[in-house]
Amino acid sequence: MSESENIPQVVNLTEASAELIQAELVRMHQSAAREIKAEEVELHMAAAAAVTATEVVAHETAMGAVQAETVNAVNTGVGALAGNVVTVSGLAGAVAGETVNLVNTTSAITAGRQVQGERVESLLLLAQHVEGEVHTVVDTRGAILMGMVAGAFAGLVLLAGRLLFGRRK
Repeated sequence: MSESENIPQVVNLTEASAELIQAELVRMHQSAAREIKAEEVELHMAAAAAVTATEVVAHETAMGAVQAETVNAVNTGVGALAGNVVTVSGLAGAVAGETVNLVNTTSAITAGRQVQGERVESLLLLAQHVEGEVHTVVDTRGAILMGMVAGAFAGLVLLAGRLLFGRRK
């Protein structure tokens, strides 16, 4: 009997908690899990520390780290999220994806090939193409400029230190 034969097709949790959930489809309502591994995950008013899936749909949920192909998170808080097509409404620490759609979202770091936003605030934005209302403290050009300035400053400090405190023979 292989390992995949021992994995249930569907796991439904309501007002329960679990350490590890592995299934083809996981549905959670008012529940919590430390780790979820599944093809499809549906969370409603739930919490999960780590989610690895093909598709994640979350409503009014708190998630720590999410790795999925497609993510649709509405009124949700997430620490780190990586996927191919990502849609978030709520709070996010770091969001990365090929296509990132943000609506009414505040994020620390947003990175994507294409970012679409509506009422978005992001501390750091790295994107090839941005469309919509996105307010950012540091955009891609600003991040490159800050890196260049910080590198030049660090080089000057090291050079001055070597000149002032270097060994003399």
